[in-house]
Amino acid sequence: MSRVNYMSGQGNQDIVDGLGRILADTFVLYFKTHSFHWNVEGDRFGQLHEMFSVQYLEMWNITDDIAERIRALGAYAPNSYRTLLKEASLQEQSETLKADDMVAELAQDHQKIVETIHPVLRVAAEAGDEVTAGLLTDRINVHEKTAWMLNSLLK
Repeated sequence: MSRVNYMSGQGNQDIVDGLGRILADTFVLYFKTHSFHWNVEGDRFGQLHEMFSVQYLEMWNITDDIAERIRALGAYAPNSYRTLLKEASLQEQSETLKADDMVAELAQDHQKIVETIHPVLRVAAEAGDEVTAGLLTDRINVHEKTAWMLNSLLK
């Protein structure tokens, strides 16, 4: 099996395109989580307000790593929200939901972003791009754990 050398630029476009989609979904999920943090109400207000804060801060911080990985691969990171929203598979939420609906939607979105990450992880691994593969493996771990925790709140 021959490997594509990602440092030579071969195969980079697929990796970069995938990272762009992951970055876009991360931004949508970041903002949705942040807005839910602002607007959550009810008996579990304190718990959810704090949990959402931890989650959106983690996502905000990782956006820089994803964008910088795109740059390290020789491409430009997206430079507009319009571009990000066009690339995102996750949907914005413009309604103010009840707490359990917020939790359920975030759990689903964390599961969906894992589905976006997996194919890009395979491309990066095939190309021998261990740095991107490591970054994406870490993202899968974070999103799967977050989905599990959110789903556990609904039981």
